[in-house]
Amino acid sequence: MVWREVARNRGPDGSYWAPVAHRAAHERRRRPKSFKLAASPSLCRQIETWMDDGWSPGLIAAMLRRKHPHTIMDRVSHETIYRALYVQTRGTLRQGLRQDLAAKLLSKRRARKPHGSVDGRGSSRYREAFTISQRPAEVADRAVPGHWEGDLILGAGNTSAVGTLVERTTRFVILLHLPGRHDADSVAEAMIREMSKLPEHLRRSLTWDRGAELAKYRDIEAQLEMPVYFCDPRSPWQRGTNENTNRLLRFWLEKGTNLSVHTADDLARIAATLNQRPRPTLDLRTPAQALAELLANPAAA
Repeated sequence: MVWREVARNRGPDGSYWAPVAHRAAHERRRRPKSFKLAASPSLCRQIETWMDDGWSPGLIAAMLRRKHPHTIMDRVSHETIYRALYVQTRGTLRQGLRQDLAAKLLSKRRARKPHGSVDGRGSSRYREAFTISQRPAEVADRAVPGHWEGDLILGAGNTSAVGTLVERTTRFVILLHLPGRHDADSVAEAMIREMSKLPEHLRRSLTWDRGAELAKYRDIEAQLEMPVYFCDPRSPWQRGTNENTNRLLRFWLEKGTNLSVHTADDLARIAATLNQRPRPTLDLRTPAQALAELLANPAAA
């Protein structure tokens, strides 16, 4: 609406300048956005009260829309409530809803079952997902371990693949064995299996690109209790640690080859070899040494 645009971007004297308005809109769009429930304790308490009375997220969202038709900060969608229930204790949601509320849902599901269709290009697949702009600041400065980046290394003709995970603080690498398919179900199963072996304090977040192989990200979030953040489209540098690691892994996982010939034991040996390699970024310590220090001293994490 024209009147809304003018009201939002006009100056103190009531004048409207298109270049100034464009710049203001750009700044609003690029700044990190906090998760709404984490920033609104009063809204959380209202939702908790209604859920204690057996209300569904859909009913709560509808009632919030009716009570606050003109103030969007006082209402949330039912999908936002579901996300807060199923990914409750990590990242930006640590100050969200009570952890016991998911048990009050009639479905009693451990993970959210997504609804709606996804078009052929997957344009709506990650509509409700966390974006990299919502990722906590602690991830960027590497001050807190347990934040991972991931991707697939593809073989000849994209018919085979190996999943790669690297921890941002220690550069420790985990390889996912995908011997048959590398679709969303296979990747989620392999990731949950391998990352479940890590202690909870080393599973704080995962950053991935928007490939179809992570379409089961909700299952990953629910099973690992770890939020998944997605990079902006065509922005591989936002996973720079993983990109650099993948270049090192190409020494063993060569381009144009069939990666399915590598067994799970082969991948374990490759990962162990790379994790024993001294890194200048770690003062010539190895990723294995850095991770061992964290495991020996959980308080440091």
